[in-house]
Amino acid sequence: MPFPKAVLETNTSQLSTTYDAYVLISNTLSSLHYPHIQTILEQHQSIDERVGITATLVAADVAGKRLLQVPVGQLTRDYDDVRRIFDAARHTAQMIIDSGIRKPLLEINLAGLTANQTAQFENAIEAAYLGLCQGLWQPLEAREALDEDVIEPIHCVGLIESEGNIDVQRLNALEAGKRLARDLCGTEPERMAPPGFADYCVDAFKGSNVSISVITDDAQIRHEYPLLHAVARASIEVKRHRPRIIRMVYEPVGEVTKTLLFAGKGITFDTGGADLKVNGHMAGMSRDKGGAAGVAGFMKTLSLLAPKGIKVIAELGAVRNSIGADAFIPDEIITSHAGIRVRVGNTDAEGRMLLADLLSHLREDAVNAINPELFSVATLTGHAAIALGPYTALVENKPARDQGIAQKLFAHGELCADQVEQSLSRREDFDFVKPRTKADDVISSNNGPSVTTMRGHQFPMAFLTIASGLDKHEANSELPLPFTHVDIAGSGIEDLDWQHGKPTGAPVNVFVNTYL
Repeated sequence: MPFPKAVLETNTSQLSTTYDAYVLISNTLSSLHYPHIQTILEQHQSIDERVGITATLVAADVAGKRLLQVPVGQLTRDYDDVRRIFDAARHTAQMIIDSGIRKPLLEINLAGLTANQTAQFENAIEAAYLGLCQGLWQPLEAREALDEDVIEPIHCVGLIESEGNIDVQRLNALEAGKRLARDLCGTEPERMAPPGFADYCVDAFKGSNVSISVITDDAQIRHEYPLLHAVARASIEVKRHRPRIIRMVYEPVGEVTKTLLFAGKGITFDTGGADLKVNGHMAGMSRDKGGAAGVAGFMKTLSLLAPKGIKVIAELGAVRNSIGADAFIPDEIITSHAGIRVRVGNTDAEGRMLLADLLSHLREDAVNAINPELFSVATLTGHAAIALGPYTALVENKPARDQGIAQKLFAHGELCADQVEQSLSRREDFDFVKPRTKADDVISSNNGPSVTTMRGHQFPMAFLTIASGLDKHEANSELPLPFTHVDIAGSGIEDLDWQHGKPTGAPVNVFVNTYL
């Protein structure tokens, strides 16, 4: 899986033939490494007022004999953050390719900032590199059908840093993880039907330090993941659509001091089931596997960085929510892996069903784990996108809140262009899913869409807590288990364009920056 590799450069005097363009990403016209650049740009500005406003390509005595100045705009306002650099690089990617640039050398120069403002942009080089890679990425189908070297012609990105402080191994590991996440999320629903999704994961970790196993047996899935199997029921008759459970484990060398446990929602296509998506709302639902894709991407970066002290266990449910004679339906009562009787409220609220069973299995791992933290990651609700826009929503239980897990993720997300926002779990959420009869223990959902439901992205966390058995591990229990639900419905696809937008790889970056 080739991608533009980051290369650290510290001496600009020897790079005239190595790179074919010098890309200056900056909030001024000045350069730290080529002082004459400012004069050239100011002279060009006298005939082109776009200089300093939009990306501008000029001839210059720099690496490659051409200079591309990419302005990032104002950075000193209260609401400016490192995404200014990420987005500037991302939006310039196509211009770089169209200009014939194949080996760019990047300098990031942010001038005139206070010490506090400079701290906000400490990961500017990382943001520029990852933003450029985001813009350069092309879908897996396109890379397979067309000449990959033509549609993704840039294989190397130089990063200039006189102090040599850039960790390019880490940057390349980050992009490798994000690329795996984008490929898994963004590929069409037949190529990435559950068996194909599982096979792609197996290939991605072949020979690595992450052990991976896949459950394929229908009877085993029905017995051990009953809620997940119910969602998959209408897909069983089509062999290429049958569900898969993918389990990944990373064991560090030496002592374990922390354990992370991830459940990933991998709905490879969501018809809505019996509560069928209508009026064109089914288009783009092949991206409903973004949560599982993001977890797989994090595991890829983890495998390449091989950190000490941290153990990670992930379970991904790859399932197609099909419609058919055997589809699960509202009003069914299905007993979860944790022994909880779940009444189905809406079959288009399928993601939380499979996550509950995955979390129940991870709960059993967590009971004996060292300093465990549990997460569910999913493109779960339209409400998260409506409420928070392009930000990842975090909903914690009290043990997680007591440990400040969402606060840690928030702080690191602000610095790495993968922002998150905290949503609180409230008593109203648990009241919303409480049983109305003695026939069941919890209700999966109301019968309406999340976007028109109050607290539509918060109450699913209450359901997950009960259906997975995590409510037995509250803050006042003998064994509290911190659990954070991560909803990437707003952050997982560029511009919230589920049908055509590029997957972002969220939340790979924020988890890497927080834990690795």
